[in-house]
Amino acid sequence: MDTHTLLILISVGILAGILSGFVGVGGGVIIVPALMYAIGMSQMEAQGTSLFVLLLPVGILAVNNYYRAGNINWKFGLIIAGTFVIGGYIGSKLALRISPSIVRIIFGLLMAYVSIRMIASGINTFNHES
Repeated sequence: MDTHTLLILISVGILAGILSGFVGVGGGVIIVPALMYAIGMSQMEAQGTSLFVLLLPVGILAVNNYYRAGNINWKFGLIIAGTFVIGGYIGSKLALRISPSIVRIIFGLLMAYVSIRMIASGINTFNHES
């Protein structure tokens, strides 16, 4: 691994960590596109690497901060975490069986949809605050 690649990976990790702690995103939204476009990984390799990153350290220090501030619903989180394991297994099986191009299109459409909804909601909330 050359220095340039190492610096990109460090930057991706820091940015994903900051965004994860700040707004709860990082894995798919930051890491996958960064690995694909900055490093040249395939969609599947980027997704697998992103899942590896999130496997154990999934925001442990950020979770601690939110916990100390009283901002974690443990019951909801445990239910989502338990079912996330099942969903992750099913999703990975599906992704590996269909065309990587289709996976990329679905991923992009999902990000676009969520982005548009969040921007519209933010604008609406901002207008009501003023």
